[in-house]
Amino acid sequence: MGVVTLQVLERAHKEVMALSRTEKGAFYDFLHKFRQNPHAPGLRLKQLKGDSRLWSARITDDYRALLLHIEGDDFLVVAVKHRREVYDNLDRYEYRINRVTGGIEVVDLGVVGDSAVGRLLPPSPDDQKGSAPASPPGLFAQYTDEQLLELGVAEPLLPSIARVTTEDELLALVEVAPQLTAEVLLALYEGRSFDEVMEQVTAPVRSPEPVDTEDFAAALARPATPVTSDDAALQAVIEQPFERWQVFLHPTQRTLVERHFNGPAKVSGGPGTGKTIVALHRARHLALHLPPHEDRKILLTTFNRNLAADLRARLLALAGAEVAERVDIINIDRLASQVVSEAGIGRGRRIIPDSDVPREWEAFLLEAGDTRFSADFLADEWSHVILGQAIADRAGYFQARRAGRGRALTREDRDHIWNLAERFEQRLTERNVWTWRQVAATAARLEMARSKPRRYAHVVVDEAQDLAAAHWKLLRAFVEEGPNDIFLVGDPHQRIYDNYVTLSSLGINVRGRSSRLTLSYRTTRQILGTALNLLDGTTYDDLDGGSDTLAGYRSLLRGEPPILRGAATWADEQELIVGQVKEWVGAGATVAVCVPTHDMVTAVVQRLGAAGIDACEIGPDGPKRADSVHVGTMHRFKGLEYQRMVIGGVCDGIVPRADIERLRNDLRRYERERQRERSLLFVAATRARDGLAITWHGRPSPFLPVSVTP
Repeated sequence: MGVVTLQVLERAHKEVMALSRTEKGAFYDFLHKFRQNPHAPGLRLKQLKGDSRLWSARITDDYRALLLHIEGDDFLVVAVKHRREVYDNLDRYEYRINRVTGGIEVVDLGVVGDSAVGRLLPPSPDDQKGSAPASPPGLFAQYTDEQLLELGVAEPLLPSIARVTTEDELLALVEVAPQLTAEVLLALYEGRSFDEVMEQVTAPVRSPEPVDTEDFAAALARPATPVTSDDAALQAVIEQPFERWQVFLHPTQRTLVERHFNGPAKVSGGPGTGKTIVALHRARHLALHLPPHEDRKILLTTFNRNLAADLRARLLALAGAEVAERVDIINIDRLASQVVSEAGIGRGRRIIPDSDVPREWEAFLLEAGDTRFSADFLADEWSHVILGQAIADRAGYFQARRAGRGRALTREDRDHIWNLAERFEQRLTERNVWTWRQVAATAARLEMARSKPRRYAHVVVDEAQDLAAAHWKLLRAFVEEGPNDIFLVGDPHQRIYDNYVTLSSLGINVRGRSSRLTLSYRTTRQILGTALNLLDGTTYDDLDGGSDTLAGYRSLLRGEPPILRGAATWADEQELIVGQVKEWVGAGATVAVCVPTHDMVTAVVQRLGAAGIDACEIGPDGPKRADSVHVGTMHRFKGLEYQRMVIGGVCDGIVPRADIERLRNDLRRYERERQRERSLLFVAATRARDGLAITWHGRPSPFLPVSVTP
């Protein structure tokens, strides 16, 4: 017997994830045993009728693996079924090679209830004779079969596609269709033209070489067949089903990961579209392709400290220790602090949070008796323009661009503001304190003055929307301008910090090198719809002077509608939260509770504990225990994912917080703060995979659907 190759199709992994932990472990053991000897008596390997390529093998007494025979002793696990289902309707599934992508696809030809999937048959003779009642035109009647096939649609589904006349029928079909077919149909339904779908959906995953639709061995080796054969990765999947990123990379994402760019590049996309996956794999790809003589590392950075620690663990699991050694993973403020420390600057100075800056300016202006500009305006101008652009002198400030700042300034205004800024910084120095923005701006000036070569070979940025202008100045100084210098991923709709930048003004020109990810792999359509309603059509900038949209952002997953419930008092609302958590925990789900304030976090943790539910707070470095209900503020949930989530305290006066009303006389700032509060709620809602509940007491938040009442 030769070497046995057994790989697992992503579709089969979804079925494995639905099994109990014991059954998942049995599946892992099955993989080991099969690779050692697929013909061992206990595995009961046998060919099934109806498909010469389809075989079955025993996992446990109750479960079987359906295997696609590739060639020789090479097999692919295409499904994991209960033994009672293995022999039912063997002809309902067709395993074929997509003529566009060259990847192996599973096409479901079965009947599922009354959905569109149940129409996967050609028209009946009576229909063809015209005796049946006339049906409305199909949603895709304007496209020929040849056009749909050219876009990559699975050929066996063409009769069913022709009969789809409603959105519900379309959604039922795409739920079981191969992924490219689903993406093409949804894009066409959303109104994109044939050429747009070809360019945006099909072209990125098209096979570069001619496709032989009978060569399954070649198809298995292509990126369009999402599989895994790595035992360590499989074990990680079994133990941590929410971290399957290290195994699967969609072909569209792989194209971005491996593409050669002539300069900085940006990838945007909504929650769950795989941006962090792309950033991790991009860092790995760049590290693997460093020249042998290159001593410099790749920088992988982000704003949030929790996320930096998570990225470090993920890259180690994904790439191994040797490759991970070529990548520095550190949050941007800590890195800036290291730079200034190396230069012997700021030793002994205490760093105060940027959120304290407006209060510091207010105190300074009170002492100075200056009322020409408000403390909020000066805090923004100092943070975003003077520090953000690492301006070192008065002349530099006179020439600084202030795009998007709203209020025009005369030369006299700028002179006055510069004098105030110098005195303000002197006041901080006398108190032996400074801010993180000052640290970043100082580090940027130090790095810009650094002689070549620059500190890093390449820079990769995750959650780019959270970085301030000073951070971008620092990153620009970290790497020489040139091919593949800076690669950033982010979503302006998830901006939860007061950072607004125009990248091109900071020396990072991504125009012509920007891409969007539109398919959510995490959140169901029902949760996604609720989350998008929270944004209420608000316009968001694209980090470069334009606007960003979530148009086309979608999910192929179907689930239960989110629960929206109100209570009279906070005490009553806590009872609602406890009841919901009990129900979900009892069903074996991973559950978290998100609330707006730290006081609410404390109250919920105590109330859950009193009800006999193990709960812990999410701190600055993440949750203290993995096997408990996690409770935290909205900021703490950035980058985390759970099967089910409760978002509590979504009340008028809390979300958005009441003190924003004091900014109404500064309309631009007022709208930005409300937008940031919307983003926080949006981020929290999209942490849930399968179930979402939103609760409030008193009056509901104005961000919730208008039909919702206490």
